[in-house]
Parts: sequence; C-alpha cells; structure tokens
Amino acid sequence: MKNILLPTDFSENSINAIKYALRFFEKRNCTFYLLHTFTPAAYHSGKAFQNFTSMELVHATRDAAAERIKNLITNLKAEFNNPQHHLKWVVDFNLLIGKIRSMVKEKNIDLIIMGTQGATGAKEIFLGTHTMYTIKKVNCPVLAVPSGYHYKKPEEILFATDYKILRSQDLRFLEYYIGLHSARLHILNVYTENLDEQQREHRKQLSEFLKDRKPVFHLTEGDDIPEAVEAFQKENNIDLMMMVHKKHSFFENILFKPVINQLVYHTNVPFMVMPVREKQSEQ
Repeated sequence: MKNILLPTDFSENSINAIKYALRFFEKRNCTFYLLHTFTPAAYHSGKAFQNFTSMELVHATRDAAAERIKNLITNLKAEFNNPQHHLKWVVDFNLLIGKIRSMVKEKNIDLIIMGTQGATGAKEIFLGTHTMYTIKKVNCPVLAVPSGYHYKKPEEILFATDYKILRSQDLRFLEYYIGLHSARLHILNVYTENLDEQQREHRKQLSEFLKDRKPVFHLTEGDDIPEAVEAFQKENNIDLMMMVHKKHSFFENILFKPVINQLVYHTNVPFMVMPVREKQSEQ
C-alpha cells in the first residue's frame, strides 16, 4: 500500500492535483491523506466572525474547513468509485510545511502530490511558493502537477541527471514508477562536459539496473541547461519529468535562482522530485 499526501486549499488547482493522483494510482492500493491547514489570520474577518473570540474563530474555521474537505471526499468517491483507494482527511491549525513534515513521519508518507500556482505563460515560474518550499524543506518525494494539466497516462518519462548522485533508492524509485504505467524511460545528461569516473559508474549502474526496461540515454545540446531540458521534454512528448534534488545541485540552480535571473524555465507536464537530505537538515 502507498501512503500519499495531498495538500489542498480547496482551489481548482489543488483539486486538479488530487484528481491527477487518483488516476495516477488508479490500479494500486493506496491511502490518500487530504490535508488542509489554516491560520485564522489568513481568513477574512467577515460579519460572521466579527464577534468571535480567538479560540471561537479557530473552532469555527476548523469546522468550516472540515465540512468542505468531507464534501470534497464525498464527491471524489462518487466520481472515481475505486475500492482500492482509501481517502482520509486532516484539518489542522498549523503552518503548511510544518504539518506536512510531521505527517510524513507519522503516516509513513511515500509521496506528496501538489498542484502548482500555474505555468500558463513563458515568463511565469513553474513552481508555486508552497510547492517550492515543500521540495526544499520536506524529506519526501514531491510530484508537482501544473495548474490546468489534464491527466494523461505517463507513457514517456524523462529522468534528467548529471550523474553526480545516484543512490539505490533512486534506482528502485525509478523502476517502480516506470513499471507503474509500463512507461519508456529517457535518461537525459544535463551537462555536455565529459563525465568523470564516478559519473560514468553511475551511468553504468542505471543502465544495468534498468536493462529490462530498455532506457534510452540522451545528451543535451547547447549551453543553457533549462532550455535544453524544456526543449527535450516538448520534442519527445514527455508525460512526466523526474529529477534528484540536492542542495546546490543543478536542479536547485535551475529552479531556485533569484526571480530576476530566472523567469523563463517552466514545464507543462507533472514534475517529480526525489530529495537528497544532509543529516543535519533532517533534524
């Protein structure tokens, strides 16, 4: 059984990601945890709340959110009607990232699936703030689903790598998600410089471990790595992109540069990130 965490703010964007998750794992036995966090300061103190004390406001906000999330689950069950899926919910007076981190530990979460704030234009950033911080701060794989993306079975998967990091769990992770939809795996070297001995060994390990899946190896062309990855994704009709994220890695350099320096990189397909955490950051 897979344990999947689905944060939601009840926006169309987050509900779209939830529906993507239910279809993505439609043939697997899964428990989905729908999570909504709130702070009263984030809510407008309208007429209905003007005379509430602070604690009354917390309870009223929680009750309203609980009612919304239960209605959402009722609608999802009616739409998908999948006996292999178990939908649970959590509403908490908390900050989102802190609650996600605690739930990952408490519920043995295997994957977090989140909607993004949109990538509708070439000058917009793909990852929304919450998604970005979840990737950076939470020790759990994250699958980001672009706003408005309509589910398509992942038949072509892209793993973009510089071959500098490759762990046994990465190999198993790739194998699982390739097999989940019998997809073809494209492995893209995001650097054009010559590989060193360790990088060549990692490439060999990938080839040998996944030989039954017949992965296709590629090299980028050009000096601009983000543009090369995006061009490859579009030219090869990629349905799902995957990367390993380590602090100061090429992935972070691509996605987390200051906005003024990095406005053009985005993707129109779901994007899965496998984290690498230093011990001190896991405390």
